[in-house]
Amino acid sequence: MKHYVGLDVSMKNTSICIVNEQGKIVHESEVKTDPHALADAIEKTGLKIELVGFESGSLGHYLTQGFQERALPSVCMDARKMSALLSLRVNKTDKNDARGIADALRTGMFTRVHAKNQESIDRGAILSMRRCLVNQRTDIKNHIRGILKTYGIRLGAVGPTRFNDTVKRHIEDNLDLLVCQTIKGVLEVFDMLTKKITQLDLELLKIAHQDKNVRLLMTAQGIGPITALTYKAEISDPTRFLNSRTVGAYLGMTPTQYSSGE
Repeated sequence: MKHYVGLDVSMKNTSICIVNEQGKIVHESEVKTDPHALADAIEKTGLKIELVGFESGSLGHYLTQGFQERALPSVCMDARKMSALLSLRVNKTDKNDARGIADALRTGMFTRVHAKNQESIDRGAILSMRRCLVNQRTDIKNHIRGILKTYGIRLGAVGPTRFNDTVKRHIEDNLDLLVCQTIKGVLEVFDMLTKKITQLDLELLKIAHQDKNVRLLMTAQGIGPITALTYKAEISDPTRFLNSRTVGAYLGMTPTQYSSGE
């Protein structure tokens, strides 16, 4: 008899629920959130496992990779759609969510989430950290601009490389000594961020030139290495799309309609 395993994943522990083809619960337990610990707990039941399912999230890739190493058939399910299904249950608990996920596997009422390859995960992580640094640098720059406006100092268009010297030139003789020292301390952080972003940009440029698909994307007008790498990391496997039109929908570029009644 086939059995389906629903996993309700949290940071520390994961609730396990196994149901058979008729939907009868045959096993429930709670295990540390580790793919190998979960695989051990499932294998100890001695049941014939058809599929293991869990909701998409930050631990999705980690669990998928671990289950693949253990040759355990698994599927990462769309958390947004699964949430709507689980909300129909009266009581929301980890145990009940695991039961709902197992039932969804059994009945096929779920949407599979594509598992990205390791290269896409690694590049996505680098690009995400670069974006974090850029956002922090922008926040610092805007905050300093806002502070200087209170003293009547309005900076024009200044790039990251000239921002430090421009600010120091304006505050040197116009502001209180402690205020100047504080701003200069923040500018040191700004310069460190700029330096790190420049280093990352050079590394990403090397990666871009070593990838023929990324180089091809960069031949399009206005597409640089960061955009091309981000696009490839997000799409991962282009063969999973039936045609090019579905790519836009996958990225959320779809028309919406709101109408009701007459």
